[in-house]
Amino acid sequence: MCQQENLRESSQTPKKMLLKATVKFIIHLWIFVHSMLDNVIDLIFSYIYDDSKRAQIPTVKDSLLMESAVSLAEKIRNKEVSSETLVQKFIDRVEEVNPLINAVVDDRFELALQEARNVDAFLASTTLTQDMLKSQKPFLGVPFTTKDSTSAKGLRYTLGLVSRRHVKATEDAEVVTLLKEAGAILIGVTNIPEINMWCETRNNVYGQTLNPYNTTRTVGGSSGGEASIIALAGSPLGIGTDVGGSIRMPAFYCGIFGHKPTTGLISTKGLTRRTGLEGHTMVSAGPMCKYAQDLAPFLQVLVGKNISKLQLDAEVSLADLKFFYMTETGDVRASSVSVDMLHALEKAKTHFHEICKTPLSKMKMRYSFKLWRYWMTKEPANFAHELTNREGIASFWKEFPKKCIGQSDYTLAALIRLADSILPQEKSETLLDCHQEKLGDDGVLLFPSHPFPAVYHYSSFLRPYNFVYWGIFNVLMLPVTQVPMGLNKDGLPLGIQVVAGPYKDHLCLAVAKELQKVFGGWVPPFPV
Repeated sequence: MCQQENLRESSQTPKKMLLKATVKFIIHLWIFVHSMLDNVIDLIFSYIYDDSKRAQIPTVKDSLLMESAVSLAEKIRNKEVSSETLVQKFIDRVEEVNPLINAVVDDRFELALQEARNVDAFLASTTLTQDMLKSQKPFLGVPFTTKDSTSAKGLRYTLGLVSRRHVKATEDAEVVTLLKEAGAILIGVTNIPEINMWCETRNNVYGQTLNPYNTTRTVGGSSGGEASIIALAGSPLGIGTDVGGSIRMPAFYCGIFGHKPTTGLISTKGLTRRTGLEGHTMVSAGPMCKYAQDLAPFLQVLVGKNISKLQLDAEVSLADLKFFYMTETGDVRASSVSVDMLHALEKAKTHFHEICKTPLSKMKMRYSFKLWRYWMTKEPANFAHELTNREGIASFWKEFPKKCIGQSDYTLAALIRLADSILPQEKSETLLDCHQEKLGDDGVLLFPSHPFPAVYHYSSFLRPYNFVYWGIFNVLMLPVTQVPMGLNKDGLPLGIQVVAGPYKDHLCLAVAKELQKVFGGWVPPFPV
């Protein structure tokens, strides 16, 4: 496909070239106008939200909360700290910061503490060696969180729906089971948008989750509660899910690491009421954490029996990789990348240019939004049906008038999603073969996380296409790691996405570790 596109470009007539130049001029004019509109949106919302009134986040009182999950697991195995002590410290942190950001919506603190005491008793009597413990239960005694939409036995399973506000899960999702079997201890579930289908974390059951770096800004969606509580050192590990950027978007906005694995590797059983037998889906669960070194062991647990398809233990020579980059999605409806975000991308490019044998190459992309929108129609779940708790079909035409008079159970975001689902769909050509061909077995793409750092609450309604910076990689089914790249002058996280070919997740993770080493990774949103 890539070769065919090159041939088409080299066989154009003068008339076609003139038309192409005219179209290019119109596109550049629109991009300029679009940028001006983005500036106006930011200006208006800066008056609505007063940054000086944002909540002040308290500092961490115990340095253990600042460590990686693998470090904490090692200290528990070595009996340098008890699991009960560690779990209690994270519970205390959640209780301290959650009133400020509204991330954790249900908890099992007492059960978690009992499980932690059981871990300590087990370690006091076991004959297993340290290496055996690390291999069999890599996160023994370490607490974790997951989303409200990921089934966790005994905890709220509302999916953000008013009709499910009292529903509790009766069993664990497969990914929760796997992490528990690895020794981790669940302490609570976190906030989401309705059915996970919006780029902000807000619903009519629990309200809105706030960004810890600036509470006037969004945490993104749908794993927004996860990203927020992890960034605040209230949880060392979180299980996210991703169908259109739902791991990477909040991970970016909240300055942490998130990885969307190669599609199809991880069981979807228990994710938003799925059985795991639905067939083709763009949905994947994946790890969210503060440190790059936690990603590979966390992913290894979640992948389970599919671990043989990956090469997570393989040594990666960064100098021998082929690096590509993009600065836009190719979709003119999306905003252009801001100077701050381009600077973060440029820092990564410069670093790999200095250490790699092959110069970086630029790649192009087209049809991002149309591709994602089309393939969403092929997802096994029907949003209008799910919105009613599978008791009917939600109608935009019925709900919109109710919303206008404050009588609808659904948020405006849900109604927008309903409206979109009744519009005609258009299939576009796929980019999958082209990008797989270019990335191959040793290619890595550096891609902007988003046009801007974390935006003001509700302003995403005026920029509905910007999520394609994440969603396109769900369509392409490629592994992607969200990497924090420091803060801008306003104290908001910057970042880039690192993309590799199918089943080359280890390349993404190796590049993420390198970027963390060079540029610092997670920066706490509180005084240190």
